[in-house]
Amino acid sequence: MTRHVPVLAREAIEALAINPDGVYVDGTFGRGGHSGMVLDKLSARGRLIALDRDPAAIQAGQDIKDVRLTLVRAPFSQLAEVLDGLGIENVDGILLDIGVSSPQLDEAGRGFSFRLEGPLDMRMDPDSGISAADWVAQAEEEEIREVIKQYGEERFARQIAHAIVAARKTSPINTTGELAQIVAGAVRKREPGQHPATRTFQAIRIYLNRELEELETVLPACVQKLKPGGRLAVISFHSLEDRIVKRFMRDEERGEELPRNLPVRAADIKPGRLRRIGKAIHADEAELETNPRARSAVLRVAERVEVPA
Repeated sequence: MTRHVPVLAREAIEALAINPDGVYVDGTFGRGGHSGMVLDKLSARGRLIALDRDPAAIQAGQDIKDVRLTLVRAPFSQLAEVLDGLGIENVDGILLDIGVSSPQLDEAGRGFSFRLEGPLDMRMDPDSGISAADWVAQAEEEEIREVIKQYGEERFARQIAHAIVAARKTSPINTTGELAQIVAGAVRKREPGQHPATRTFQAIRIYLNRELEELETVLPACVQKLKPGGRLAVISFHSLEDRIVKRFMRDEERGEELPRNLPVRAADIKPGRLRRIGKAIHADEAELETNPRARSAVLRVAERVEVPA
């Protein structure tokens, strides 16, 4: 299989501080870019568990003939259950590359891109959940507005929602091009260099795939499954995602805070389970020149610490 080199690849692999004989998890296999780099660092005794809910990703992974790799079709929110099912109590490192992958964006039939004409789908797992076309057809105007405002941080959310509801009364909105055109007509001001439908498409995708809920579920599971000294590396592309990761790592580093004016001993307060490693990492100029998608990428790293019994 031709490897797809993901954003911040070198930095992410270095952040894991890979033990060649260790067990690692790639929670977002995609096209195997990170997984291939992890395998290159592992010895014959090492092991990699890779998850993805996209059947196309799992199909692509079949080309990797490596006994050290176990590929599982599952959302990363099920990470703990997958590891339990494989009899793996804990691991040496976990990598998450959040959001939509380049292959998903580049395939018109998946319906993720407003730049490519295709069916309005947007599901990372096309075998489950509701498509974007079906959701746009039946959601109340207020729900559409809230989704676009909350997940897209779109200031014209009200106008866009109204335009969508008005347009669907005339004919169904079945393609990416139709939705993009409706949104473009409702956005009065365009951000330089950005298509007017960018935030709307992003919002609908995040909402339909429950991306923020998936992230909030997997982070505590990662801490639970990491060995002391094990690393968690998370790459996000959206401010809402990065905010969740940043706050989670901060809170896990602080541990349980001592309540004010209550007779509780410090020894009874749960200590932090993570130690943040360095500052947030962004793509350098060289990577930005070859991959503009890296512009919004943020890598955060933390290490599991030993918690006294």
